[in-house]
Amino acid sequence: MQLARAHFPGDKTAMRPYLNTLAAAFLASGLAATSASAQAAYDDRLLRLAEILGSVHFLRGLCGEENGPWRAQMEALLDAEAPTGDRRAMLVASFNHGYRSFASVYTHCTDAALHAIERYMKEGEALSAELVERHGN
Repeated sequence: MQLARAHFPGDKTAMRPYLNTLAAAFLASGLAATSASAQAAYDDRLLRLAEILGSVHFLRGLCGEENGPWRAQMEALLDAEAPTGDRRAMLVASFNHGYRSFASVYTHCTDAALHAIERYMKEGEALSAELVERHGN
């Protein structure tokens, strides 16, 4: 049985321009945090973005999106950041946590799942824009 294609509010790939810009900005600037607290705040935002990408990857797939860009966007983020060791593991774990959190609750697309998609898309767009504004050149 194939899921019906759901209508997603707004642009289906709304976060893509922000994430592409984010990746390009980090690659170009080599982002160097000025302090440990600035690095920690930056990492917290990246971890949240990774969790959002994992959540959206699961939910949009559940609601009918085929071959969505969300995993590829996470891979682009990892490529741009080039984290090693524990930092990479934390980003991947955040993506997986977002995915698994919804996978443990939703077995089919519901109004609540569509609402979560909309909410996470908005948060992801805002977070991506903030990261580019604050940390990208």
